[in-house]
Amino acid sequence: MPEEIIHEETRSRTRQALATYFRRIARALGRGEPVPVDDAGTVTVDPTAESDVEVELEREDGTVHFEVEMEFEESETEVDEGAAASKATFELYADGADQHRWRLRHDNGNIVADGSEGYADKRDARSGIESVQRNAPGAHVVDLSRDEEAPDEGGSDATFELYADSVDQFRWRLRHDNSNIVADGGQGYASKQKAKQGLRSVKTNAPGAAVEETDS
Repeated sequence: MPEEIIHEETRSRTRQALATYFRRIARALGRGEPVPVDDAGTVTVDPTAESDVEVELEREDGTVHFEVEMEFEESETEVDEGAAASKATFELYADGADQHRWRLRHDNGNIVADGSEGYADKRDARSGIESVQRNAPGAHVVDLSRDEEAPDEGGSDATFELYADSVDQFRWRLRHDNSNIVADGGQGYASKQKAKQGLRSVKTNAPGAAVEETDS
């Protein structure tokens, strides 16, 4: 039977991004869940309980190749090329001042996240969405009321910050390593647990969420 490439991509990743990607794979393997192949989780593979693993490190033409390859019996493996990756949609719109903004709306109608600012250029608003899609899944969560700090290892290029506002409502924001706030919950919660549930929804739904332009 000829070889069939189901999914393939090549792009640069930071060490932290690599750690986040492999951690997602390890977590799925440990739980016995389908393993996400792409960042959005739209392609998954549910491997057998035991697999053949080949690890290879080689040099070629000034480049070092580090390859980890797993093999499973096809008859015992399930591949899903259309996994349900998200229950939310990014809405891109212009506000009353003609600034381009975005919000992440859950299928239940609730807005679970929005951008922290408006942009003069629609392309910048789209870049903001892409930053959330890229960084939210692996971002560490820190509780500022406990003076927590994000670990040095793993994570993404952003961190979820939990905090209490001036009226003792619990909120979250996603802060990039460059100190910019790229997303927030858009509302306060009566309990810290509810705020955590809100940011977890963003972690889960942002990567594979479609982007739609709306009138308002």
